[in-house]
Amino acid sequence: MPHTSPFDPLKDAAKYVRAFRDKPFVVKIGGDILADPTVRKSVCGQLALLSSFAIPLVVVHGGGPAVDALAEKLGLTTTKVAGRRVTSPETLEAAKMALRATQMDFIADLQAAGLPAVGLSGQDSGLLRSRRRPPVTIDGTLIDFGAVGDIESVEPRLLRHLIAGSYVPVIAPFTADSAQQILNTNADSVAAAVAGALGAEKLFFVLKTPGLLANPDDARSLLPLVDLAKLDELETSGAIQSGMRPKITATRAALAAGLPSVHLVSGLLPDAILAEVFTNEGSGTMIVAQRGTEASS
Repeated sequence: MPHTSPFDPLKDAAKYVRAFRDKPFVVKIGGDILADPTVRKSVCGQLALLSSFAIPLVVVHGGGPAVDALAEKLGLTTTKVAGRRVTSPETLEAAKMALRATQMDFIADLQAAGLPAVGLSGQDSGLLRSRRRPPVTIDGTLIDFGAVGDIESVEPRLLRHLIAGSYVPVIAPFTADSAQQILNTNADSVAAAVAGALGAEKLFFVLKTPGLLANPDDARSLLPLVDLAKLDELETSGAIQSGMRPKITATRAALAAGLPSVHLVSGLLPDAILAEVFTNEGSGTMIVAQRGTEASS
């Protein structure tokens, strides 16, 4: 019988620590995860542990449920198409208020976990330049998304400066156009654009689901490893629905920008992020451009 040691898991984790030290991870946290204080604190603790191993972190956060709740209080209609919010001028103002409050609570928990977090938006220091999205046809219907920005460029100097100072940038999903008009922008798209500009090692999407599912209604259908060809199959079969669609679009953009891998992990399961980083088995879904390249990821 092979000899086992209680330190074997630590030895296994050490090889990942060596592999990822000083290589940035971009982590996108969904607003539904941040809405639960207990879950939010758990995620912050996991991020703090990653940081303690000298893995630089950049965090992008959503806040959809908070925006929906405030919009309802204000009597505003909430419309989403293909997982993306239609943003009227009134909805944009509600989003500014709701996401600012979400970010403040999130930063408080990050700092309580020992992370020196700095709150930003894409407007700060010209971080994310965008253009207002023109009307587009989706599923045969012409949709005007309103005050929504499509990212044109990323200027990561501020992020690099903060990372060099051992700070953790926390980015709210707003961008600005050439006239400095603030635009609501999908947080998944923001995370992918930032990851590409930084040359990040990994991009994480922290979700309520365990990862990418072959059957969206069955958590047992988790797919641990997926490549772009498999994504095509899943999209054709209809397995990728509603809120998952922007994440898959962002995943494709991140892989096209050169990221080795994108990871979809649960924010609800204890230590799922850590298991995805530091164990061979992982916990969620790792997406790579082509199977066979994951060993170097």
